[in-house]
Amino acid sequence: MRTAHKPRSEMIAETRAKLIASARRAFATVGYANASMDDFTAEAGLTRGALYHHFGDKKGLFEAVIAQIDCEMAARLNAVSAKAETRWQGFMDENIGYVEMALDPEVQRIVLCDGPAVLGDPAQWPNANACILSITKNLAALKEEGVIRRDIDPEAMARLISGASLYAAQWIANSDDPAAISTKAVNAFRALMEGLLVDGKTAI
Repeated sequence: MRTAHKPRSEMIAETRAKLIASARRAFATVGYANASMDDFTAEAGLTRGALYHHFGDKKGLFEAVIAQIDCEMAARLNAVSAKAETRWQGFMDENIGYVEMALDPEVQRIVLCDGPAVLGDPAQWPNANACILSITKNLAALKEEGVIRRDIDPEAMARLISGASLYAAQWIANSDDPAAISTKAVNAFRALMEGLLVDGKTAI
């Protein structure tokens, strides 16, 4: 009997998944600089040639790992906001949830510490515009509902919120006591966000 071969697309997807999983473990454990391409290609049962073919180089593979983690973060935050009873509460929970993710070891090391060092300013990463657009849409809806002040420009405020949450997360990730800094950062960020509310509105 002839052995059925997997479709090429499936084989490619499996190879990429193996490399990403192996590299992700290495980046999370020893960091980008100390992660050896030979080690994680061997762990995946593949060669450097496979890595170069699918990702170009170590940096390209790192970008793929970042993209995977970013998708997982977005899914987690969407689930958090979906549980909220009001748009405002969902908006708050989602943004504060992002800051608190800086306590996650993988997010901390790969995305917030090594990410900017290897890939540059996170504001220029491929997903940045999508984040700004999402925050802008939420602010526009909250403004229309009369929850936040009418003098607020949604896009301008979205960019400020995005910058503040990123800086807060990086502060936590790079601190000697992430848990303590997280408490400070979340409290300050919450106060900052509540400043958007129309006078008389409750912060719920």
